[in-house]
Amino acid sequence: MPQDITIKITDRKGTKHEVKVPTDMALNLMHVVRAYELEPVGTIGLCGGMAMCHTCQCYAINDVNLPEKREAELATLSRLPNIKTNSRLSCQIPVTAALEGLEIELAPLF
Repeated sequence: MPQDITIKITDRKGTKHEVKVPTDMALNLMHVVRAYELEPVGTIGLCGGMAMCHTCQCYAINDVNLPEKREAELATLSRLPNIKTNSRLSCQIPVTAALEGLEIELAPLF
């Protein structure tokens, strides 16, 4: 049964957004940021969600069970200047019911 979940996203200006996201559309968090236009066009997901750039990097703020990082994500994160222990590429996090209540902060571009 399809359901919407709530995710809190802090954009790069520090503005907090609470968004409703459907779990039945095969979206990832990068798609959500784009769909809600939380950052200017051309600043999120320049690689199209292939885990090859850093433009969708985010920090997972709360303790929600996220999927494990795969090799491509780990490789990209390893070369970023603003990496933290809670860094993730939002394009690699599919929207599922398990993300209910997730809080993320978008990382600075540089």
